[in-house]
Parts: sequence; C-alpha cells; structure tokens
Amino acid sequence: MSTVPSAVWVAYGSEGRVVGTIRRGDEGYTATVAGADASIGTYPSMDIAKNALHGHLTPGSEWPTFREH
Repeated sequence: MSTVPSAVWVAYGSEGRVVGTIRRGDEGYTATVAGADASIGTYPSMDIAKNALHGHLTPGSEWPTFREH
C-alpha cells in the first residue's frame, strides 16, 4: 500500500523539448532521462533528483525547467 501520493515532474530543456522526468513514490524521487530504457536512480529528495538528472544530460546543457503534471 502506497503511503506517499505519487506525482510526476517533467523536465524541459532550453528549446522546450522534454529531457526527462522525476516521479515521487514511496522510495523517494526517481529520475529518468527522456528516451532511456531505465531510470538513473531513486534519490531521497527532489533537489538531489534534479541535480542527478541534470548531470546525466549532454555536457553544457542548461538547467531544465521542471513542471508538475
């Protein structure tokens, strides 16, 4: 049984394209790069998940805009 309501944030790059997602669940915040077959990991906080997602984007990528859906 889930104790934490799930939520999804979509990360948009500088040109408005989707570059990844972060999903909140019971275990924490799971970050996934757009087009990837698997997540890059589950993290204890949203800030850590955002940093991890940004760190897996193309070098020099601007910080994405995160919008809850």
